Amino acid sequence: MSESAVIGAGATGVATARQLADSGERVRLITRSGSGPDHPGVERIALDAGRTDELAEALDGATTVFNAAMTAYHTWPETMPPLFASILAATERTGADYVMLGNHYGYQRTAGPLTERTPMAPHTRKGRVRAELWRLAKKAHDEGRLRATEVRAGQYLGPGAVSAFTLLVAPRVREGELALVHGDPDVAHAFSYTEDVATALVTVSGDERAWGRAWHAPVITTTVRRAASDLADLHGAPRPRLEPLTERDLALLSFTDPLWREFAEMSYMSERPFLVDDSDIRDTFGLKPSTLREALAA
Repeated sequence: MSESAVIGAGATGVATARQLADSGERVRLITRSGSGPDHPGVERIALDAGRTDELAEALDGATTVFNAAMTAYHTWPETMPPLFASILAATERTGADYVMLGNHYGYQRTAGPLTERTPMAPHTRKGRVRAELWRLAKKAHDEGRLRATEVRAGQYLGPGAVSAFTLLVAPRVREGELALVHGDPDVAHAFSYTEDVATALVTVSGDERAWGRAWHAPVITTTVRRAASDLADLHGAPRPRLEPLTERDLALLSFTDPLWREFAEMSYMSERPFLVDDSDIRDTFGLKPSTLREALAA
């Protein structure tokens, strides 16, 4: 029986651990708190992944390491590089394959759909962090120190997902209340359903064609208004009322949580169409996204 390790118990990390365990693999799910699903095939381990020696010991014997770790959003420039450096070093020591969960922040700003060949030339702090994390993993792969790949996801939908839609829009829509939207609710945007992203992570980990490059997880292209309308229908709620989030709204929210201060930097992704081409993963592995209704119903 093969063994895998998943680091991080956010919505996608949990979905990945569960899918692996459901397929018959033994899974170690590593988080600071030891949280995770109650599943007979999942061993939950409480460990700070920044402690490289301890992490390497916990990873010993695993054939694949899935890095779905995440630090507090507003601390990325300070906290993500050392954490990912520790995970990369520990994985290299154990000889396991390395599968990273990433996003679309690292790309050059462009008017057309993003592909995996769009230059990694970000203009934001968080984008530079994401680009550098992949650069280091790719360098380790190219130097033969391990095999690495990355799956890049968009704005999340799904149970337990954290995104502008799940935080700002979904709770209000379900209650029939006014929802504030980050950006233009009527521009097309690339969303990712957590279960689809987990399926992509598991799929690329088992295919020789995956290594040494990044892949876009299957995307659901829609607008916030359409997603809100479908969600309202599913819950028998009235037609959604949506208004753009103003700078004043963000400033007030920032007093309650520093997370909101970070939204301004990424506004370019929500104020105009943000399109992602997922044809590589569709054509190579036959993966397709769930429907918008399926993602919202979950």
